[in-house]
Amino acid sequence: MTNRAGFRPKKTAARGLSGRARVRTLVAGLAFLVPVAGFAASEVSPPTAIPTPEPAPVPAIVYSVGGKFDGSFNESAFAGVTRFKNETGSDVREFEIARDAQSLQAMRNFAGRGFAPIVAIGFNQAGAIHKAAEEYPASKFGIIDMVIDAPNVASYVFKEQEGAYIAGVLAAMATKSGTIGFVGGMDIPIIRRFLCGYRAGAASVSGDVKVVFNMTGDTPAAFVDPARGNELARAQIDQGADVIIQAAGGTGIGVLQAASDAGILGIGTDSNQNALHPGHVLTSIRKRVDNAVFESFLAVREGRFRPGVRVLGVGDGGMDWVLDKNNASLITSEMKAAAEAAVADISAGRIKVHDVVSDGPCPLE
Repeated sequence: MTNRAGFRPKKTAARGLSGRARVRTLVAGLAFLVPVAGFAASEVSPPTAIPTPEPAPVPAIVYSVGGKFDGSFNESAFAGVTRFKNETGSDVREFEIARDAQSLQAMRNFAGRGFAPIVAIGFNQAGAIHKAAEEYPASKFGIIDMVIDAPNVASYVFKEQEGAYIAGVLAAMATKSGTIGFVGGMDIPIIRRFLCGYRAGAASVSGDVKVVFNMTGDTPAAFVDPARGNELARAQIDQGADVIIQAAGGTGIGVLQAASDAGILGIGTDSNQNALHPGHVLTSIRKRVDNAVFESFLAVREGRFRPGVRVLGVGDGGMDWVLDKNNASLITSEMKAAAEAAVADISAGRIKVHDVVSDGPCPLE
């Protein structure tokens, strides 16, 4: 069809559409060309993607020789692991060394796979931690019971002498023979610190109380020999000791067994050992390794990891003594009052317990 001028109109894409449809099509096409609300089309940016938060790092722990169910030092660390898992829902990777030579390889494995922090239990792993921290400077490490001076290592140590002082007070008040005993593990400053505090606590009750003591050995194996612990305890019982404390890790299990068998009192350490022989464990002096492990894990999870040394004593919950249903009948009201007074005085600084590491040899030797 032509118009009066003789021209044939061009076909359009909207041909065959109704009038309203043609208008809608035209408006839709123009929408891509007309600036919106005063902005040029080139200024309109696509929506920004919301970043996915980084997953929290998974911690790892390397237990000392004796395993996490040693009933003592390692088991206290395991309690901290369990608490962290329960409270955060996080996984924790664990490794139990059978000998010290396995420590470094375990830490390298964990560091290479991105676990953080990697916490080692025990002074005997100090060399491995130091080496691993040098090889993996971006990784975060922790160690319990030793100080490592490195920019990516947090060290947790304890005032063992303060907890031992309370044990000495209770032992001196409980003894009927006037002789109390001490069985240590490896003969190292940490154990000597414990012995001195024990002597000082006993002396604060009576200068007439005699303390007999033995160390189990001079290698880390001294902490995993219950039979030897039992033997040393029986020798002290033969010397008249009727209360014996063990500061010997797994070896101490044999000490407590000997005390129970002889009908005398033992004192546990590191973890709560009162239930091992109810009625025969006077108390347990806990080194709160569980709290140190939990805190080290949580610090990394919350982004507040700091290298350096944390020293934990009676005043800040690093050391304490246990009173529960298993030893309630053994602790008199006078003994409880004396122990609580010692805790208060140590915490307030009124009693300063001698530290053989920083203050020199024990004055009671």
